[in-house]
Amino acid sequence: MNHAWSDRMSGGEVFAYIRHKPEQTMLYQLIERHWPEFQSHLGEVGSYLPRHVAREFDEYLDCGRLERGFLRVRCEDCHHEHLVAFSCKRRGFCPSCGARRMAETASLLVDDVLPYKPIRQWVLSFPYPLRFLLANSPQVMSKVLAIVNRVISTHLIKKAGSNKAQAQTGAVTLIQRFGSALNLNLHFHALFIDGVYQQKDNGKLRFHRVNAPTTNELNTLVATISQRVARHLERQGLLTRDDESSYLTLDLQDDDAMSQLQGHSITYRIAVGPQQGRKVFTLQTIPSWEDDDFGINQVGKIAGFSLHAGVATKTRERKKLERLCRYIARPGVSEKRLAVTSHGKVRYELKTPYRDGTTHVIFEPLDFIAKLAALVPKPRANLTRFHGVLAPNSKYRIHVTPAKRGKGSNKLDLKSKKSAEPTVGEHKEMTWAQRLKRVFNIDITICNRCSGAVKIIACIEDPIVIKKILDHLDAKSGALASANQLPEPRAPPQARLFD
Repeated sequence: MNHAWSDRMSGGEVFAYIRHKPEQTMLYQLIERHWPEFQSHLGEVGSYLPRHVAREFDEYLDCGRLERGFLRVRCEDCHHEHLVAFSCKRRGFCPSCGARRMAETASLLVDDVLPYKPIRQWVLSFPYPLRFLLANSPQVMSKVLAIVNRVISTHLIKKAGSNKAQAQTGAVTLIQRFGSALNLNLHFHALFIDGVYQQKDNGKLRFHRVNAPTTNELNTLVATISQRVARHLERQGLLTRDDESSYLTLDLQDDDAMSQLQGHSITYRIAVGPQQGRKVFTLQTIPSWEDDDFGINQVGKIAGFSLHAGVATKTRERKKLERLCRYIARPGVSEKRLAVTSHGKVRYELKTPYRDGTTHVIFEPLDFIAKLAALVPKPRANLTRFHGVLAPNSKYRIHVTPAKRGKGSNKLDLKSKKSAEPTVGEHKEMTWAQRLKRVFNIDITICNRCSGAVKIIACIEDPIVIKKILDHLDAKSGALASANQLPEPRAPPQARLFD
């Protein structure tokens, strides 16, 4: 179901459901106006986008529109009704479906997957050529992610004074494809358990926490990751080295429109139009002195690789952990930071100003569409991965996760599921109503007029029926507006004057 906004009601902290109207948003209007023009532009030069990218735009334009179908929801007590539009459920740039997926992912990780232990976020960024390779090849991305996971896991195990045969750790990696400037920037956000599990003689697991990584350790780790990734790519024939430099050997077609758009997006360049190939126009201010050296001791950098591990949560900081999960799983486009200038150009505000003082990026409308197209992931490429003791096939998963699910869960005695630590029931996919209540404190299952229970009474998909219902509601709302409209103001009557 389509995402909804919340509205504060008079009389306290009560929130009521209001249908999200995407057709009134700046993003929707820009795509509706310029998407056909963008397709025509590509057709003129003999290029076409992949089918899954075109579907992303077409289905986004149907997302949240009552004209494309809806559910009828009615209160069982007062019989008040409202309509709930369908969602596109795409993964590229839809803010509504992205927010829904963000809430679902965060609740799954916190309630069911991440154990009640310290958790640390490790963020790994790649040099420009690797970003392009990983975005285009999910298979290579999976191999690189496995290398990164092994390097960090081995570091944690050794730091705990153990070895791989005696101890294990676990992580969840969320693969993020976007940067703050709507640029294609594929990087890894890995939530690692900040320690290791060791199996004792009696078969039980014992947890050993490790200290935060030092600057030297981060530099060593990022150097190891870069070397091992380079060796892997060289073995696969994707990287060629000579005495002077190294370069990727990518077999790309000249008319591959998607590759061209992604390449320009990664390097902050204009993708279409007469200014093609030039740097994207930016707005800058004076850089902040106080931020110049911030975070230097929390980041390891080498050859375009960057590894950050400065954010962590303690065992009982579950709310903070959920906020962190939501931040990592957030959608790629923020409608609040989007605007159109008086000259018709698209202005997008950065979430955090760059070190050089850049605060906004400016796009021509067609180039803005190109930037959105570059963010669309390939189909069937899983962007959430589980490692170590948190992997679905791990025999330890059932013992460390809050949901107590994994291999052998059907043989586990009910008593062993009880723990001194807080637990929750088995996870089921959150319903649309549950997401609204968790994120916005909106309970769609309760009528906002009489607090009675509501239920779905019909699913309307027939275009003829849809038109009849919407026409009836438009006429009804017009009649109500006329009935409630006050007469036009007029001057008080004046007395007639007689001679």
